[in-house]
Amino acid sequence: MPVDEFGEYILLTNFFAYVERFAARFGCDVTGVGRPMQAATNSAGLSIVNFGIGSPNAAIIMDLLTARRPKGVLFLGKCGGLKKTSEIGHFILPIGAIRGEGTSDDYFPPEVPALPSFKLHKFVSQKLAERNLEYRTGVVYTTNRRVWEHDEAFRTRLAELTCIAIDMETATIFIVGHRNEISRGALLLISDVPITPDGIKTEESDARVTREWADLHLQIGVDAMTQIGEHGEPIKHFQY
Repeated sequence: MPVDEFGEYILLTNFFAYVERFAARFGCDVTGVGRPMQAATNSAGLSIVNFGIGSPNAAIIMDLLTARRPKGVLFLGKCGGLKKTSEIGHFILPIGAIRGEGTSDDYFPPEVPALPSFKLHKFVSQKLAERNLEYRTGVVYTTNRRVWEHDEAFRTRLAELTCIAIDMETATIFIVGHRNEISRGALLLISDVPITPDGIKTEESDARVTREWADLHLQIGVDAMTQIGEHGEPIKHFQY
């Protein structure tokens, strides 16, 4: 999609279904069907991009977006809940992410924390509160590992780190956004609770989560990133 067809605010997702739902709602075209990173932009100037799965893809899209210099980027992703009180369908607005994926090491030293843009997250939290939706805040662990659920040493480590959830992209989006001076945030949907015996994600359970909560997830993102330019606090960047 030509750079000038991207809006000033961007929604990122891992799922083509989110792009399809967005396009159907606003009656806009989807660019790149059958290719990586399908995208669409509505008449209000809000774009959505399916960048795929994993931290390398997250870094790529945050680098590519420097060509557009968006005013804000919100990642609508899914995550695994790591607390016994986690419930599928709850939202998590992470206050930070642990950089367990490795990709972010190419952008900043390990001492640099992976953080969202506070004012962007503050506005998203207001949209959740307006709907009386329950959400959690906390630290997310981002990893490139697959099938870690049966690795007891890794599970113990996660517990020691007091993480609230686990995913594969959040820390990378935060760090590369920081490097590229792009305001960024993440609203994560708990799609599974992998620390419980019957809580590991399956194709069937993931389809059920998408069916029951994807529209609400997308709607919150659309509301937040459509209204933040008019009603949100201005976001400024420090120069490094």
